[in-house]
Amino acid sequence: MPDAFASSRTPSWFARPAARSWTCAPAPADARDFHASLPGYAPTPLTELPSLAVELGVGRVFVKDESSRLGLPAFKALGASWAVRRVLDGQTTYGQAADGPGAAALVTLVTATDGNHGRAVARTSRLLGQRAHVFVPHGVHPEAVAAIAAEGAEVTRVAGTYDEAVRRAAEAAAAPDAVLVQDTAWPGYERIPAWIVEGYATLCAEIDAQLALARAGAPGLVAVPVGVGSLAQAVVTHYRSRRDGRAPALLAVEPENAAALATSLAAGRPVTVPTGGTTMAGLNCGTVSHLAWPVLRDGLDAAVTVTDAESARAAADLASLGVSSGPCGAASLAGVRAALTGAGADGRRAALGLGPASVLVLLSTEGPAANPHPIASDTTTSSRDDRS
Repeated sequence: MPDAFASSRTPSWFARPAARSWTCAPAPADARDFHASLPGYAPTPLTELPSLAVELGVGRVFVKDESSRLGLPAFKALGASWAVRRVLDGQTTYGQAADGPGAAALVTLVTATDGNHGRAVARTSRLLGQRAHVFVPHGVHPEAVAAIAAEGAEVTRVAGTYDEAVRRAAEAAAAPDAVLVQDTAWPGYERIPAWIVEGYATLCAEIDAQLALARAGAPGLVAVPVGVGSLAQAVVTHYRSRRDGRAPALLAVEPENAAALATSLAAGRPVTVPTGGTTMAGLNCGTVSHLAWPVLRDGLDAAVTVTDAESARAAADLASLGVSSGPCGAASLAGVRAALTGAGADGRRAALGLGPASVLVLLSTEGPAANPHPIASDTTTSSRDDRS
């Protein structure tokens, strides 16, 4: 089936089923062992929701609930902790004070953020006895700023956009004994973002083990929210590097007002798009990560866009079923609904290779506490959060 992109609001859609034949090398396995050694580590829940399976006309539906990951309300701690550990590799032990035996030389870990990634870097820095300096753009919610500061980080407010905050953070990281730990890549800055992506692979490994315990077999579809695409890069790498069984379809979900990936896939090249306001703040990104783009271009089956109202409905429905999800996390359910229901659904379902016995896994990447902005039933303006 040829690539397709149709825009009629419900939904904007790109599909390339041939992606299931693309393969890549697996991510290193070291990150999961590292995460398992951290204080408070436990796999996050994979919750089965039979009522959603009935609604969507599939066999089983599972939601990976990242509302509490290593004491933080989003999945970001997986990437930040592994990247910081690699930066400080061989210098100290996790949780060891800076002045303890064998402690590392003090460094300042610098990043830009609207909340989750910055807080994760700050938390990891504190536990490792290091310093953190976090740049936040204009419009960041005071609660998000306070949470970062409470981790002991220096916080610098930037009177500008997220992109300006990234630029300021990169300048600050040029100082002696400072390192930029940013969760998006650009030409010349790729190694640390690659470590962050490696850290996210732990989430996928947990899903494998949890599906096996549930006797669910391999998933037929995995849905992932996309901002700059780093988490999606980890998901594609995990499933396209496996040689056992049928490859699942991989679905990317973006806000209608920030569809950088869908637009780039349709164009066949990276495209920066203007972004509007959205309650899905963590996905409000106009540019796909330089590192993620070739992996997503070749390995994703489909991309779909959703509205704030659709995400809000999904979050409310998940809450009623016992899953605590913020607007970005609930985008996965909203995206699957957009793909599998409504006008043209039969064609989209066929493109994804789904049938009545298929197993779906939806990644809910954050809890409500990760996004202090209210979840509205209509489109509202909010600041940008971390780029998933």
